[in-house]
Amino acid sequence: MKVLQISADRSARGILHPGSPAFKRQEAYAKQFGSLDVIGFSRFSDGVTALNAGFLRIYPTNSRSPLLYGIDAIRLARKLPRPDVITAQDPFETGLVAWWIARTLGVPLHVQVHTDFLSPAYARLSLKNRLRAWIAGFVLRRAARVRVVSERIKDALPARFHLAGSMTVLPIFADIEHIRAMQVSPVLAARFSQFERKVLVVGRLEREKNVALALRSFARSAPHRSCLILVGNGRERKTLQTLAEHLGVSKSVFFEGEQDPALYYSLADLVLVPSRYEGYGLVIVEALAAGKPVISTDVGIAREAGAIIAPPEKFVAALAEWFKSGPRKGELKNSPYENFDDYVRKYCDDIAACAKSQKKE
Repeated sequence: MKVLQISADRSARGILHPGSPAFKRQEAYAKQFGSLDVIGFSRFSDGVTALNAGFLRIYPTNSRSPLLYGIDAIRLARKLPRPDVITAQDPFETGLVAWWIARTLGVPLHVQVHTDFLSPAYARLSLKNRLRAWIAGFVLRRAARVRVVSERIKDALPARFHLAGSMTVLPIFADIEHIRAMQVSPVLAARFSQFERKVLVVGRLEREKNVALALRSFARSAPHRSCLILVGNGRERKTLQTLAEHLGVSKSVFFEGEQDPALYYSLADLVLVPSRYEGYGLVIVEALAAGKPVISTDVGIAREAGAIIAPPEKFVAALAEWFKSGPRKGELKNSPYENFDDYVRKYCDDIAACAKSQKKE
């Protein structure tokens, strides 16, 4: 089966970079499908090139401007063999481009939804998000099949849109075996040895992740010899560094940049997820799988997975209570996949079912 995927993942751990976790997943999908072409939105300044890895082929758009992503993706798609199905990474820009290509070629459209874009917090964040929510409605109504990552999103979509296609819940894969096997790094352990309690935030430093809430809560509740470790990068980094200085906790807050989170889960005593919205909440699953307690806003699968739920106005109190009495251990309540192969099989079966539904019609 020939599959064409439209992606917008330009991150350093994304599909455009061989050896990255995302690239390895694409290789596994390609082997299962037999043929997978991926068109990835990218800027010319990213310096990435096309890749041919057997069953997997990746084509960056190398666009001069983000405004040209769609045009460049369509141009690339015209040069590729006709696929049996097209899958879009999201129902926004990639979904719109995938819909146009699928409509032109007369092939079924499979759309993936990783973000809880129906959350009120999503629309409030920016005009761009409100426009994306409108685009999502247009695209999802025209999809032959929709994959969502949580029951929360599955329950919300039919109430808002009339979906013509089937919908499947397939959570994001968490490499639990890798996380549980990770030992505390002697280098990191020595570096943070002066702190009795180590609190961790993992994620992009962007407004939707609401890391400022974690910073303020830490500043107001953390006892002496505690630290806050931030793993991830983003446009909010300088603002957050300034906030840490303003709150008087800059010497106890560490900005680690892009790192393997598994190294830090093993080190941390607690993980905070202060997000305004999440489609799934991979960090929650990973942290609980590592045996670390999680305090989270009511987003994604936080409740089902076993996190301590705290609304923003009670985040300080929840963190203060944790410092006082724990719990010191976290437990993942459920895991949707037996292993990586099980995840790949279910993911590929869902896209294959989309192609088969078109043939039946």
